[in-house]
Amino acid sequence: MKRISVFVTLLSICLGIYAQGTAYINGRIVDEKNETLPGVSVRIAGTATGAASTADGSFQITGLNPETYILVFSYIGYETIELSATASDRGTNLNIVMKESQVSLSEVVVTAQHREQFIFEVPVAITSYSGAFFRDFNIREVDALSEYVPGLQVQLQSPNNPGFVVRGITSDSGDSRVEPRVSVFQDGVSISKSRGSVVEVFDMERIEVLKGPQGTIFGRGAQIGAVHFVQNKPQPYHAGELSLGYGNFSQKLVSGYFNVPLGNELAFRLAGQYNERDGFIENLAGGNLNGKSTVALRGSLRWKPSTNTTIDWINNFQVDDYPGTAFQSGTLAANPETLDPFTAAYLERGEDLFIDRTLLGSTLIANHTLNEAMQITSITAFRRFDSYESFDADGSSLPALWFAEEAFGDQFSQEIRLNFDNYDRFAGFAGFSYFWEKGYQKVPFETDERSFIAMISPMINAATGGMFPVLPPYNSDGTPFLDAGQLIGVPFKPFHTESYANHGNVNAYELFMDGTYQVTQKLNLTIGLRGTYEKVKNAYEANFYGEPSVAGVLLNDVFGAAPNLLFQPTDGKVYGEGDFLSWVGRFVTGYQFSDNVNTYASVSRGRRPHVIEVTSSGSEEISEEIVYSYEVGIKTIMADRRIHWDISLFSYDYRNFQTVVTEIRDGTIRRFTKDAGDASAMGVETAFRYAIGKGVSVFANYALLDASFKDTDREGNEQVLAGNRFRLTPKHSVSTGANFELDAGFGVLFLRPSYTYKSHVFFEEENQPGIEQDAYGLLNVRLGYITNDRRYEVALYGSNLLDEQYLIDAGNTGQIFGTPTYIAGAPRFFGIQLRARY
Repeated sequence: MKRISVFVTLLSICLGIYAQGTAYINGRIVDEKNETLPGVSVRIAGTATGAASTADGSFQITGLNPETYILVFSYIGYETIELSATASDRGTNLNIVMKESQVSLSEVVVTAQHREQFIFEVPVAITSYSGAFFRDFNIREVDALSEYVPGLQVQLQSPNNPGFVVRGITSDSGDSRVEPRVSVFQDGVSISKSRGSVVEVFDMERIEVLKGPQGTIFGRGAQIGAVHFVQNKPQPYHAGELSLGYGNFSQKLVSGYFNVPLGNELAFRLAGQYNERDGFIENLAGGNLNGKSTVALRGSLRWKPSTNTTIDWINNFQVDDYPGTAFQSGTLAANPETLDPFTAAYLERGEDLFIDRTLLGSTLIANHTLNEAMQITSITAFRRFDSYESFDADGSSLPALWFAEEAFGDQFSQEIRLNFDNYDRFAGFAGFSYFWEKGYQKVPFETDERSFIAMISPMINAATGGMFPVLPPYNSDGTPFLDAGQLIGVPFKPFHTESYANHGNVNAYELFMDGTYQVTQKLNLTIGLRGTYEKVKNAYEANFYGEPSVAGVLLNDVFGAAPNLLFQPTDGKVYGEGDFLSWVGRFVTGYQFSDNVNTYASVSRGRRPHVIEVTSSGSEEISEEIVYSYEVGIKTIMADRRIHWDISLFSYDYRNFQTVVTEIRDGTIRRFTKDAGDASAMGVETAFRYAIGKGVSVFANYALLDASFKDTDREGNEQVLAGNRFRLTPKHSVSTGANFELDAGFGVLFLRPSYTYKSHVFFEEENQPGIEQDAYGLLNVRLGYITNDRRYEVALYGSNLLDEQYLIDAGNTGQIFGTPTYIAGAPRFFGIQLRARY
């Protein structure tokens, strides 16, 4: 009830202050082909007052007197336009058509610092792509996006189990008590918890990826970077688009939106995507694995009760119904052919392996312009995820290791932010935020103890000095070996089940400020600080269902979990709690040598919150992880704005590096967060874009990263992981592509090839041989035809055209029991897509 009261109060404040509205000028900007132009600079002649057009080409200059102004429209590659317009309380609704003037690249507008800026002006290593780029290169999933962003990797086992990796730091824990290192945001709202962070990419305005500590801007979870999805909002005109697709593995796609004004003040937009594909790994026990089935819908309403006030209400809903993930054993198989992760699997339970996940979120964003220099923003949001994944952890037909994961989370957040920009010396923001989250992760386990004992018998044999016999996992006819009890005279249970659950509850209060002062026309200084108070209460419980595990009693000296086998029972929930104060900050110096060369140098402090780790024996506080970042960068525009090039060099120093390991501790075998000591990373990232000629452009990105654990900690003690590389971190990664368009008279023909390369990676921070992936590259192509009016398009596409075989993960839960499992990456996909718009 308290949160609802806050919601209503803030909404009332925002609505109550709009009455002081003034005159404004607005309109929409397109090119000669009626394509919208985002990022056009619109300025009142002789002043700094103005705006930039948004993704749909619209612009609005507010806070004006009802008089006539001279407007200047400028855009890279287009002829500058000057015209007069009279501001009024009802706006002007100008329709501007801009003509191409020369071959050049368009500048990208971002809001990385909570104000509209050209990406060239932002003193941060940032990559941003518009919705048009996603369409041109057929990007509809977050892992595909990461291929084009230097320093970003996204490992997607399933929508329930992703890993976001920025500059070597992985954020993939499903534990409800652990805060991710990489923040994922959707329209200013955190969706960072891994089980709820994978969203469909459709009807997007743009995506911004910021590297380096971003806690000042994005809050407590942005220790090493942030990914921000900015969705298209309703606009005051009729528009729509529909895309249909069909491909191999019975891939079916329906995607689109329609936008409609509802009078002078309201507009509504409905967007959605249905994307389904059969699994590309056959399961000989029934069904397919590694498939996809997603339905995502977004309904949004925009209300402009005055020229100074805009209120957006955005509602997202997504349902994932995937077949199971192909965890294929590298050691266990009745048929040796199924040891190859790129061929058919034989996973017990067949079609009962699956992923079900539901996401829903509602966001209310209110923006009110107080005067020409000040704007207040309120972002109120509620979000929920609910997922269930059934998986075969031994990766074989043995009934030995079946697990499930049930994850649930509710969150509420409120941010109030005051922006100031007088278009002179100072621009910045300050505000406060509140974040509440409550969730749990429950893990059921089922086994046939007879098969379980045979599977781990080599481990028991080694632990007992050969006293326990090594048993075969399979009979000679390929059926599971279930006679362990008769051989050693122990009545193992044919069915045993148990479970554990962790619970997380956090309340976080934050104050923040960030400002840039223009010392001279060329030199600027930026300082940002964010202080956080967190109240954390976590819990752990493990259930005993009344019948002891015979194997658990026999192996109590190994697992220590009796009367359970793996999870030592608790007497109800075991709690741990704590209160924490912390801060993060940044200091940036920017120097613009000319209109075409901008440089920056930054020092920043990032933080991953403390973890209250709770086990059956009690709680332990894992120290907050601290990173100090040092970075310099150059951004350039050359050759009459036909070439954009930037480069950044960075170095990180980590203290109390938190890593997640799977081990037996206090009678529990599961994933734990532990302090791995000190680590460091250093690297280079560069991006290049070149408009060679009309209709011909190329791009290339490269990242070099050396990230590893130090030999000793700050006290000089040797570290367990000394010298090991960070997991999921290629030393070299490259992406390159081109866009060729030919005006054929009857329409436009296009060809858009791209290629991505990643060097060798380890999948675990222990860097075990065999739990790794060698270097590989992927070739993708999209080609097709667009009508002259740009309303209709037909395209053929292909991804991984060379059918490269590569792994997206290895080791996993099975490795703890002596049977590492492997997950194959996607094979060659191809198909056809049709698009119509109005």
